[in-house]
Amino acid sequence: MSAKSTQHLPIVKVTAQNSTLAVDVLAIEEPLEIRLEYGPQEQRVVRNVSVTMRTPGHDAELAKGFLFTEGIIKNAADIASTQHRFIACAEDKENTIQVSLNPGVMPHLQNTERNFYTTSSCGVCGKGSINAIRTVSSFVAGGEDHDMVTTHVLHQLPAILQRHQRVFTDTGGLHASALFTTQGELLLLREDVGRHNALDKLIGAALAYDWLPLNQTVLLLSGRASFELVQKAAMAGINIIAAVGAPSSLAVQLADEFKITLIGFLRDERFNIYTAAHRVFIPGNETVTTGSSVVVENI
Repeated sequence: MSAKSTQHLPIVKVTAQNSTLAVDVLAIEEPLEIRLEYGPQEQRVVRNVSVTMRTPGHDAELAKGFLFTEGIIKNAADIASTQHRFIACAEDKENTIQVSLNPGVMPHLQNTERNFYTTSSCGVCGKGSINAIRTVSSFVAGGEDHDMVTTHVLHQLPAILQRHQRVFTDTGGLHASALFTTQGELLLLREDVGRHNALDKLIGAALAYDWLPLNQTVLLLSGRASFELVQKAAMAGINIIAAVGAPSSLAVQLADEFKITLIGFLRDERFNIYTAAHRVFIPGNETVTTGSSVVVENI
């Protein structure tokens, strides 16, 4: 990450037998205010659209990804520039970032109504959010696709993610989102104290690279799969989501609505397929069906 993302802190380490002085490495968590500048050249307006607790680094990607996944902008061409702003009262001048839109581009600010404040752990979600995705996403079509991933590739992804999670290795305190090809090649990885921030950074980078829609890729989440993460993935056209942890009920509902393949508990040579199992190639089709999900083990 480009900015300082960790800090060293003196601690007292206690074991069953004794205590010692030591130094621990912590993931930094700081607020980032995302501001949006828009309007005609002679009548520019600046508006605060979100404050999020994040790990410093890749702030421009985070801001762009947030604006895109929330449906406030439509594509990278809407953006004229992105830069940190100097705030006189702030000790750290890199905790405010301003995204300036091209003249003539009007943001969809009605989509910010559920995002006045975003914490590092959760967001506000509900039926209104599901309806918003259906309205603003350019990539939710529900048509036929040819995305396919094998169980062999899926089993390898957590180990690849772990090898490349540099800050997590130091601190043990960050979430990660990673983008792979369906053949298992790592394309992008972003880390953050907030799971939704990590995904916004990832999608913001893909937006800058002009990679969207992100079909023919696999999104791997280092923790659980929440509604909010499935929502953001759907906005970017991702058809296959795998999570090391569990999915929530609303995440499964949303994935099912948009025909996204949702995989949970991807670890130790096993995983569950909750929706759209047709995109996972299972040799010999050696599966056990439980309810609406498919459990795949040791194949």
